Amino acid sequence: MTETIETFPGRRKKVTINDVARLAGVSKKTVSRVINKSASVHPRTRDEITEIITRIGFHPDPQARGLAFRRAFLIGLIYDNPNAQYIVNMQMGALDRLRGSGIELVVHPCDWHSEAFISSLREFLENQRPSGVIILPPVAEDRRLLDLLDELNVPRIRVTARATGDTGSAIGREIVSRDDIGCAEAGAHVAALGHRRIGYIGGKRDYPSAHVRRQGFEAGLATHGAVIAPDLDERGDYSFDSGYAAARRLFARPNRPTAIICANDEMAAGAYKAAFEAGLRIPGDLTLIGFDDAPIADRLSPPLTTVRLPTREMARMAADRLISTDLLDDAPLVVDSVLVVRGSSSAPKSGF
Repeated sequence: MTETIETFPGRRKKVTINDVARLAGVSKKTVSRVINKSASVHPRTRDEITEIITRIGFHPDPQARGLAFRRAFLIGLIYDNPNAQYIVNMQMGALDRLRGSGIELVVHPCDWHSEAFISSLREFLENQRPSGVIILPPVAEDRRLLDLLDELNVPRIRVTARATGDTGSAIGREIVSRDDIGCAEAGAHVAALGHRRIGYIGGKRDYPSAHVRRQGFEAGLATHGAVIAPDLDERGDYSFDSGYAAARRLFARPNRPTAIICANDEMAAGAYKAAFEAGLRIPGDLTLIGFDDAPIADRLSPPLTTVRLPTREMARMAADRLISTDLLDDAPLVVDSVLVVRGSSSAPKSGF
């Protein structure tokens, strides 16, 4: 790279991106890619441009950038999910990537089952004009929402437990979590310990993750000839209260379970409370398994054996794909889950 001037002493005119490009001997587009932290710029070129930006005191104008792209420098996070910790992890992951980029995160909770679901999202998208959106399950599966994003030409990243090969007139790709892998490990773990009276507290029927996780648990159990007991099969909604209520029903059965597999950690925490009230010791009287590896999993006593899904990292990856536009044509990113064995699982007592 060559320079024609070294500094701007006494200069009153505001330093522009044209000045940076001229000093660096590159195009404005290349400078813009550096500003937006695109991965397509060679590291040496990026370092040289960054040095020039710092030395001459160039500060990108967010309003000018927004006008140039005809969008606000905002990333939207759209969700309807009763699991508060999951949402917090997703927010933190997106913020990890957006920090320092000049792009802000705007969070938009919605009611998936409301008649106003699509109209309220249209209002949000038209008013905020986000540069892109991250959509979380279960709304990530809604074709009406995807069609709306296509219509408004809003780039999207879907976080989902079931790959669909999402395409459309708007740029769209997926972060796919392989929930079934860790669930199969958990099912095999429970069965290998010797449990046969195995209860299950599942998630909402209209959540694809609920079906994928159950299939994984069942596949793992089958490797040791075990199944979820038909009379111990309960439905929850991923909330603490639903796990508590479902566990109480399971403990009221004439032949209670020696192990309960829960489709997430929030419901497992509810089952802990029900077990305490029933006078059951974990893991002596009852093995409990969860999913997510949320912070609460390691704070329960004993710590919860669970399936770890790196939700914060998934959100960071989603935000990265949205602001690094060169990556949007890549194939879906796949994230595996893994079993984490802690103190809540052990062999059943003799006689069960």
